[in-house]
Amino acid sequence: MPLPQDLLRRLYTEPPEGFVATRDAAVAEARRSGDPATAREIARLRRPTVAAWLVNLLALRRPELVADLTQLAEALRAAQRDLRGPRLRELSAQRRAAVAALVAEARRLAADVEGGPPAGKLPLGEVEATLNAALSDAGVAEQVRSGRLLRAASYAGFGEVPRPQLRLVTGGEEPTPPAGPPAGPGHRAADRRTGRGEHAGRADQADRKADRAERDAARATREAARAARAERARQRRALERELTRARTDQERAEAELAGAAEAEHDGAEELAGIERSLAELERRRAQAEQELSRRKLARRAAERAVTAARRRTGEVEGAIEAVDAEEGAAAEGPGGAD
Repeated sequence: MPLPQDLLRRLYTEPPEGFVATRDAAVAEARRSGDPATAREIARLRRPTVAAWLVNLLALRRPELVADLTQLAEALRAAQRDLRGPRLRELSAQRRAAVAALVAEARRLAADVEGGPPAGKLPLGEVEATLNAALSDAGVAEQVRSGRLLRAASYAGFGEVPRPQLRLVTGGEEPTPPAGPPAGPGHRAADRRTGRGEHAGRADQADRKADRAERDAARATREAARAARAERARQRRALERELTRARTDQERAEAELAGAAEAEHDGAEELAGIERSLAELERRRAQAEQELSRRKLARRAAERAVTAARRRTGEVEGAIEAVDAEEGAAAEGPGGAD
């Protein structure tokens, strides 16, 4: 069962960073719908590189431009097979213009995609190399048209097939010899010499055209290779700058981590000291509570002693008063005056 086209379009036109999440969500949805076969097919889809994603954007959102590129590729291959130098040079110029226009369109499409890579990090050299490869290789062209390209492609050769053997090429049909009586032996020999000279001249001309076509193609390949190298060098410089920033951020983060770890250690030590102080205070508090209880008991015992002493004092004072009273009474009785 073919996969839903809207899903494929969404997967291969959104930025590669979101490919896996979108694919996994589609797999889960297919499983929930009771379609394990479709879920397995979706799970087998692979994420494209950024360069392949840019080419897929062109194929899926501007298919008419990719179709024009395909037609140009067919014309180039036909001109190469026929060794038509002027036509080949004309088509080569069209090829460079078409590829440049497609690369610019890919940059514009990427800028319109939310969450896409920044413009300075787009591998446009790889996009250009892939489009040039599509012009030379029908298999690459088919992958480009599918909109499901996974990797950038390149093509270092000339044409789609090995160079054919040279054959006589003229500007048009060979002229028909005029009607008339058969020429004599002298005329026939002269004609043969003239024919051989013309044939050799036309062969030399075909060789020169083929050589020029090959040189043009080789020059175009070198230009594409130089552009790809320049793009890689630019990417490397950008990555080196990013690496420097990343290392600086890493060093700063590591320094912050070391400071945070030291602060954590100091906090742990401080907490341990406070806990030790709390334990000592708890011990002293328990001792103070025990001492307070002992002193309360002593106070209560002293209070009981005071109460008993006061009672005894009262009793003694009463006894003394009683004795004094008896003494006074005795002094005032009979014979008390003696």
